Amino acid sequence: MIAGTRHLKRQEWHILLLLLLCYVYFLPRYADWSQASRVAVILAVVNEGRLEIDDYAETTGDYAEFNGHRYSDKAPGPALLGVPVYAVARTLLASPGGQRLIDRLAQSEALNSTLKPGAATRDKVQFALAQAVCTWAVVAIPAALLGVALFRLLLHLTRSESTAVIATLGYALGTSAFPYAGALYSHQLSAALLFGSFILLWQMRSPGYGRLTLVGVMLGLALISEYPTGLIVGGIGLYALATTRRLITAIVLGVGMVPPLALMAAYNLAIFGTPLPVGYEYSTLWQAEHQTGFFSLSTPTLEAFWGITFSPYRGLFFVSPLLLLGVIGLVLLARNPKYRYEALLCGWCVASFLAFNSASAMWSGGFAVGPRYLVPMLPFLAVGVGVAVGYGWRSAVFRILVGLLFIWSFAVTGSLTIGGQSFPGYEPQPLWNLALPALVRGDVARNLGTLLGLHGLWSLIPLVIGAALLVPWPSKDPARSGIGVSHADTDEASDLSSHSVNQSATAGV
Repeated sequence: MIAGTRHLKRQEWHILLLLLLCYVYFLPRYADWSQASRVAVILAVVNEGRLEIDDYAETTGDYAEFNGHRYSDKAPGPALLGVPVYAVARTLLASPGGQRLIDRLAQSEALNSTLKPGAATRDKVQFALAQAVCTWAVVAIPAALLGVALFRLLLHLTRSESTAVIATLGYALGTSAFPYAGALYSHQLSAALLFGSFILLWQMRSPGYGRLTLVGVMLGLALISEYPTGLIVGGIGLYALATTRRLITAIVLGVGMVPPLALMAAYNLAIFGTPLPVGYEYSTLWQAEHQTGFFSLSTPTLEAFWGITFSPYRGLFFVSPLLLLGVIGLVLLARNPKYRYEALLCGWCVASFLAFNSASAMWSGGFAVGPRYLVPMLPFLAVGVGVAVGYGWRSAVFRILVGLLFIWSFAVTGSLTIGGQSFPGYEPQPLWNLALPALVRGDVARNLGTLLGLHGLWSLIPLVIGAALLVPWPSKDPARSGIGVSHADTDEASDLSSHSVNQSATAGV
């Protein structure tokens, strides 16, 4: 039986706070062009009331030139969501206490060595603060909530807290979800919006118009944050139709998507004179790649497929071999008629994004931890990880295997994330050539411990202590899986009433 509601809420709070701690502890990379391009939009809108980033273009190379001005060439979702966040933060920073904070940070040795070239001037400090605050609000918090949602779903599927905790933390801290939950990129924000939409639909087979509208808004925000998520958005739409069997579902979802899409259209119309997302057409860099095929997309290649799956350069399963269990788990999930639609949706998300990324001329993702373009589909693959872990947990040999996969995934992802002051670039085998040598030298990514005056690996001490206190140790449970362990187990899982499932899921998400 599933543990009591009070205990489950405690576990969810532990997961939420643990993930938030891990995601905000490492400061967003200051000299990262992709993040700086979005911060420039936020500062231009809030400080100057315009979309041109002319005054901030020197912080990034990711911009478009059009009609004599410079603009971010990124999808506008994260920046537009960050505007109200920084508007509030700017007001607070203008207070006497905020000004003293800026002065203190401008004199910080850690920031002086990070905000190069030159000293940590007040303008640079304000830029870094805007980047950090917007990253935490727009990306880190949704990413942590995604972890809670995944835990809830896996708890229902496996009826095992051990399985749900292991798979959730394996995904959240042992895959590329980890580095991008603390960076102002679009990938992890999109993952949270997409998976959150799926969870809202899964909780109730006949959702009301309010919930469907909210799902539509979330899908629209994902789409204007990361254009390729249209593949997953379409899959979720079909899932909603298949599970509700009502045409009105598609109509209400479409209505919910209108405001975000209209916002994107207005943004592009104001800049480029067209509602279409054409920013990359006017990018000053990477034009050869953008002009390959259709905006860098052609046909999938074996080189790209190998590169994003098993290569030591950007391989998903090299960085996080724990995710290999996800493929097995989704097959097991599809064998249960009760969850066939969920298995098909998750399988589509994984297969479509692998095909998309394999067809891209820019499949490596530039400076990246693993194949960053695959991040939006990772929580759907993590569902399969949880199912597979629950299925084989009774075997001692299998538990050892899972432990080894978890340790490798956690260690490699963590090393690539925090080894050095930037994400790995184009060097081959970045784990051996970049991340590990950086850690041996004590070159650890700037973090909250650094601001406290700790250096190198010693700066991780507050994180280790906090994480140890927040780890959601599961209570003893039979670690049985509701997916095909036995006829009795399967029948028991199938007999769970929709009312009890929806009630418990709503309490935690």
